[in-house]
Amino acid sequence: MQFLAHLPLGTGVFSVFVCQNDPGLCDDWDATAGANRAFLFNGDLSPAAVPAEGTTLLGAVTALRGHPADTQTEQPVLGRLGGEPDWIQDDETPDCPTCANRMAFTAELEEGHDFTTKANFGGGGRGYLFSCQPCGEAAFLWQN
Repeated sequence: MQFLAHLPLGTGVFSVFVCQNDPGLCDDWDATAGANRAFLFNGDLSPAAVPAEGTTLLGAVTALRGHPADTQTEQPVLGRLGGEPDWIQDDETPDCPTCANRMAFTAELEEGHDFTTKANFGGGGRGYLFSCQPCGEAAFLWQN
């Protein structure tokens, strides 16, 4: 699994991971097949210390910040927070693995503009993050 995103939102902190096997070897477009994993963390969090030894493999980090839709920005917009997902294909909203209720749409991520740091959603795809707040569950999938 490769770390994809860390989104601090008012409902908690979401961390998203995706499978990086050769294309087609894992069902990374499916929120429940195990090739993607999203976690929802609540409560007081503190950053982990950088190890004294070893190699950090993150060549670049992009901070994702919420931005009101009704104000101008010079920064590229890489998705949306809340509202309704803008599905590329059919609606694939997952059910919560704990309570089986339909999960709430939380965020939509675009691939990005810089090929060295952008997410790979199959070329022009989008990632979709969902959550079930009562159960503390999160799920992630992508479409292209």
